[in-house]
Amino acid sequence: MSAVLPPLTLLSGAREGAGKRALVTGIAGFTGRYVAEELALAGYEVFGTATPGSASAPGVIGVDLLDRDGLAAAVREVMPDVVVHLAAIAFVAHSDVEQIYRVNVVGTRNLLEALAGTPKKPSAVLVASSANIYGNTDVPVIHEDVPAAPANDYAVSKLAMEYMARLWMDKLPIVLARPFNYTGVGQADNFLLPKIVSHFRRKEARIELGNLHVWRDFSDVRLVAAAYRRLLAAAPAGDAARRIFNVSSGKAYSLGEVLDMMADIAGYRIDVHVNPAFVRANEVERLTGDNRRLQAVVGTIEPPPLADTLRWMYEA
Repeated sequence: MSAVLPPLTLLSGAREGAGKRALVTGIAGFTGRYVAEELALAGYEVFGTATPGSASAPGVIGVDLLDRDGLAAAVREVMPDVVVHLAAIAFVAHSDVEQIYRVNVVGTRNLLEALAGTPKKPSAVLVASSANIYGNTDVPVIHEDVPAAPANDYAVSKLAMEYMARLWMDKLPIVLARPFNYTGVGQADNFLLPKIVSHFRRKEARIELGNLHVWRDFSDVRLVAAAYRRLLAAAPAGDAARRIFNVSSGKAYSLGEVLDMMADIAGYRIDVHVNPAFVRANEVERLTGDNRRLQAVVGTIEPPPLADTLRWMYEA
């Protein structure tokens, strides 16, 4: 992987995970691969769960989050010291709404139940939620205490998951992360930035997009992985509200700015067409995250410029 990301590597030489075990659910997914690498740098012996039937690898257990007994057995097998729960339906426009709720809410509950039932409790359990729970808001930079106003089923499922997870906070050291948009090499092309990058890589003359009037706080996936590692090391305590952290760069980019960056990288401009079929109902117009609470725990965040991340993706 490219070494574009110097910030948030303050613990890279610390080996704070030496002699410990980490469990990453969804380890074979886009984010899971980067989190696993970051935790391995920290010295953890890394284990993971993946969808049954997916490519197997050492330390990876094939188990369905909805298989309550199978998940409990996997947790007992690993006996993790720290946990990062990433496995979820993460695509906002996923067609099976029932599956979104079952996996994101019931699946997460099954995991927390399994962890709470082990004789050795982990020191930190990071549960990945989403900044989508904020929905449309008039707050220019969204902090963790902004009231939730989810605008789609994916966001509602993540908010419901958060409320469910709070029921387990007296039994487990749970930390809730609300990542804003992030991207990087390996993200599927049905997500916005990889779609744009792939069109430029193929030298396409035109691209069809949805609503062009959106602004997003885009981070680099490697920054997100490093932030998760730091949160596990810090294991912040306190009441439920103080264990929620935005993971963001603090800066929003318009879709036009992204297209301009890619034009500079690729050396040509692409013809953009709005396809009404891609315009989502209840589209969240602007998402920019206040990351001061996160920085107070993990240290100063200096995200790489989005243009650097896009170039990394384009040249990969």
